[in-house]
Amino acid sequence: MKASKKFPDRDGLKQEACCDTLYGQTPSDDQHSRFNMFRPALLSCILLLANTALDHWILPQWFTGWLRLAGYVIAFAPVGLPVLGEVVAQLRRGAVFSEFLLMTLATAGAFAIGEYPEGVAVMLFYSIGEAFQTLAVKRATGHISALLDQRPNEVTVLDDGQARTVKADHVKIGDIIRLKPGEQAAVDGELLSDAAAFNTAALTGESKPDTKHKGETVLAGMININTVALMKATATCRDSKYTRIVELLQTAAAQKAPTELFIHKIAKIYTPTVMALAAAVCIAPALFVADYKFDEWLYRALIFLVISCPCALVISIPLGYFGGVGAASRHGILIKGSHFLDVLASVRNMVMDKTGTLTEGVFNVQEAVFRSEIDQDKLLPLVNALESQSSHPVASAIHRFAGDPDHTIQVENVEEMAGYGLRATVNGTELLVGNFKLLDKYGVACETDAHDPTATIVAVACDRKYAGYLSIADRIKQDAAATIDRLKQLGVTPTMLSGDKSSVVRHVAEQLGIARAFGDLLPEDKVNKIKEHKARKETVAFVGDGVNDAPVVALSDVGIAMGGLGSDATIETADVVIQDDRPGKIPLAIRIGRQTKKIVWQNITLAFAVKGLVLVLGAGGIASMWEAVFADVGVALLAILNAVRIQRMKF
Repeated sequence: MKASKKFPDRDGLKQEACCDTLYGQTPSDDQHSRFNMFRPALLSCILLLANTALDHWILPQWFTGWLRLAGYVIAFAPVGLPVLGEVVAQLRRGAVFSEFLLMTLATAGAFAIGEYPEGVAVMLFYSIGEAFQTLAVKRATGHISALLDQRPNEVTVLDDGQARTVKADHVKIGDIIRLKPGEQAAVDGELLSDAAAFNTAALTGESKPDTKHKGETVLAGMININTVALMKATATCRDSKYTRIVELLQTAAAQKAPTELFIHKIAKIYTPTVMALAAAVCIAPALFVADYKFDEWLYRALIFLVISCPCALVISIPLGYFGGVGAASRHGILIKGSHFLDVLASVRNMVMDKTGTLTEGVFNVQEAVFRSEIDQDKLLPLVNALESQSSHPVASAIHRFAGDPDHTIQVENVEEMAGYGLRATVNGTELLVGNFKLLDKYGVACETDAHDPTATIVAVACDRKYAGYLSIADRIKQDAAATIDRLKQLGVTPTMLSGDKSSVVRHVAEQLGIARAFGDLLPEDKVNKIKEHKARKETVAFVGDGVNDAPVVALSDVGIAMGGLGSDATIETADVVIQDDRPGKIPLAIRIGRQTKKIVWQNITLAFAVKGLVLVLGAGGIASMWEAVFADVGVALLAILNAVRIQRMKF
C-alpha cells in the first residue's frame, strides 16, 4: 500500500499525521512516494517563479489585468485547492474554525489587495511544511513499519515427518514447526532442538544473538540464525506476544498526553480569537489613525493571520511524543500511549516486585528435607504432580528437580491461593504445598530448622501433618544493581515488594542497595502499599510480571510489565512493557520520557516566542507578508527537526 499525503481532519488545533505506513515497499517505491508528496509544491513553485519573472524582469505588456491574475491563480491551484477542499469539508461538518480557514482568509485577502505573489507564497510554504511533517512522521513510524514488514505469512509444519507449507494464521497449538536459518518464528513455541541461536532485535531492540536450549520458549518475531531448528507451537498467531506488541504499537498514539490535550482544549478559543484580533487590527485603527488606509491595515491583518497559524504547535507536539514512543520501541520498550511518557517523566517513586523483575525468576531446588518417617521417593512425585497445576516459577523449579510429572497420579479439587500456595487431593491424600502461612491457615503444626535467609522455603503437609520442605533459591539479575543506582541518580526512590519471606527480601535488598523493602505480602498488601503512595499525592510506577501483580499494575500511575516472563494479564494491563525482562530498561524509559517532554516544551516556547515577536512587528507595519510566511514555516520546520532529534539520541 503506497503512502499518500493529504490534509487530515482537524478540529481547531488538532492535527495528526496522515500518511499510510510503508509496508513492504521497495526503496524505489519509497522515493516515488516522497516525490509525489512534494510534487504540488514543486509545480506551484515553478509557476510562481515564472510569474514573478514576468512581473519584475521580462515585463511583457500583455502580463497585466486578468491575465496576470490568471497566472497567479494557476500557480496557486496545486497547493491551494487541497486546502480549499478541506475548508469546505469542515464547514459541512460544522467545524468552522481551523488553521485551514486562517490560511484561506490570508490568501484571499492578499489576492484582494493585489499582492498575488504573497498570496501564492502563503499556501506554497504551508504545503512544504505539511510535506516535511509527513516525512518526519514516517521516520517516527519506521520501527512499526519494520515490525509489520517482518511478519511471515507462511510457515513450514512437519506432519508425520512430511514438510508442508501453511498460512501462519492456520497454525494450531501443538504443531511442529521447522525454522531454517534466516526464517522468523510466526508463533510462540517451545524449542525441540538441543540448541539454536536467535536474533531477537524485533522484540527486544538488542542485536546480540540469544541462544535458546531445548525446552525454552521461542517467541514470535525471533529470527533463527545459523541452524535448522524445530519448535512446538504453544500459541496461535493471533495470540502471540509479537502480534500483541505490533497491535499495541499501532494504537499507541491514541492516548494523548496532557500537553496535546491542552492544545486541543484551547482550539475552540484560539482560532476565533485570532480572527477577531485580525479584524480589530484591520478596522480599529480607523477610529484613532488620522491617515487611515484600509489596504494598508488589511495587509497588516493578513500578516497577523498568517503568523498566528498554529502549524508549529500542531505538528511538533504529537510528532515529539510519537518520536518518543518510537525511540523507546527501538530499545525494546513498548509504551502504550504518549500520556505515559509524561507520567514517566514525573515519576519519583519506583515500586518493584522482586521475583522476575529484579531476580531472574528461575528457581532451582537447593535441597529437599523431609521427616525421617516420610518416604521421599513416594511423596515427591505427588508434590510434583500437584505443582504441574501451577505456572508459578516455584513449580518449574520442582519439575526440574523431580522430573516430568506422573500423569497417572490423580489430582483433584485443586485450589491455588495467591500469596499462600496450593491445596488439593492427590491420590486420595490432602496435600498442602506452599509457604508456612498456608500451613498455619489449615492448622498444621510444624517444627523446622529451615532458616536460610537467601532461599525460599516450600513447606509440604499431608493430611494436615507436616511432612518437610524444599529449599529453593533464585538469582539476582546481572543489571539489577546498576538499575537501582541509575534510578537513584535520576532522583527516583526504589522500593521492593514481594510475597516471598521477609528474610529473602531483605537479603536481596541489601545486595541491591534498596532501603525500602517489604516481604510476606499478599496481593492485597501490595495494593495497599501503592495506595499509601497515592494518598501522599506521589506519582508512583510499579514493575511486575506475575498474574498477582496485575491489580497493582492497574492501580499505579504507570504500570510496567516484564514482557518475556510476564503473564498475559499483567502485560495487557500494563502501560509500559519491557520486552526482554531487563530491569536496566526501566531508567532508560524514564530518561526517554523526560527528554521527550523537554523537547515538546522547547517547541512550544520557540513557537510562541517567535510568533509573538512577528505578530507585534506585523501589526506595527514593520514585518511584511514574506517575513510572516518565512517565520511561520521556519518555526514549523525547526520544531519538526527538534522533534525528530529524539530518534537519533543515545540514551
